Amino acid sequence: MAIPVIDFSKLNGSPEERAKVLAQIANGCQEWGFFQLANHGISEELLERVKKVCSDCFHGEREGEFKNSGPVKKLNELAEKKSGEKLDNVDWEDVFTLADNNEWPSKTSGFKETMTEYRAELKKLAEKLMEVMDENLGLEKGYIKKAFNGGDGDKAFFGTKVSHYPPCPHPELVNGLRAHTDAGGVILLFQDDKVGGLQILKDGEWIDVQPLPNTIVINTGDQIEVLSNGKYKSTWHRVLATPDGNRRSIASFYNPGFEAIIAPAPELMEKANLEAEQTYPKFVFGDYMSVYAEQKFLPKEPRFQAVKAT
Repeated sequence: MAIPVIDFSKLNGSPEERAKVLAQIANGCQEWGFFQLANHGISEELLERVKKVCSDCFHGEREGEFKNSGPVKKLNELAEKKSGEKLDNVDWEDVFTLADNNEWPSKTSGFKETMTEYRAELKKLAEKLMEVMDENLGLEKGYIKKAFNGGDGDKAFFGTKVSHYPPCPHPELVNGLRAHTDAGGVILLFQDDKVGGLQILKDGEWIDVQPLPNTIVINTGDQIEVLSNGKYKSTWHRVLATPDGNRRSIASFYNPGFEAIIAPAPELMEKANLEAEQTYPKFVFGDYMSVYAEQKFLPKEPRFQAVKAT
């Protein structure tokens, strides 16, 4: 079983082609929570530069630090004990986040210029995807973007998480990244095209997200689940630690601003039989993030209940 791969360029094709892409994306959101976009409009030349600067940054600025990090020390200690225990509270991941207002790595040639250009392209792609979701859900064009921005402004948060999962000497004892759902809105992942490890949970089974060159993996976060009144559910996913290869993972996320008020779209509430359909609370996104920070790797339903009670 493989997650859907969609040719996004056909969205601008004939009416029949466009209708097919809309249906494929609806199915990806509704049945999977994950899908891959090919021909998404971001040039291969830019993607190759992104690969290079992120690899150069890891090897030139971060690899040495990772070798002396807490996860490495804890794993070595556990392996020496030979107790069979697993490291359940750490991830085998080197990670940093890029945002408009934080400090970026500065020693890698071309890093800032390349990643600034890349993030601008990804943000435009996220907004196109949200318009497709609006259309598929029967909402007015721009509804999700407006909800995330708290109105007509530009208050949504767009961040990029740059991760590497180095070769792990004891992959059976630790996760690359523990299973979780994403807290925010729309997530756009440029994953490694050679080293696998990303898996999603579907129908009780962990399924590999197949590495494909120059595709962008899309998944929906908890806030899309709320806005869609549960029609598009956020999906559990994880990254396995592997003994070989150095997995690159660049995840960009279009999230609500911290003051944005998130609730199921009224049109979807009206369509639902309120006695039969699950409804979600109305909350401020910043309040949800406070709960999520404590419960990221725990079941998500109590997060919604906790924020309902605040």
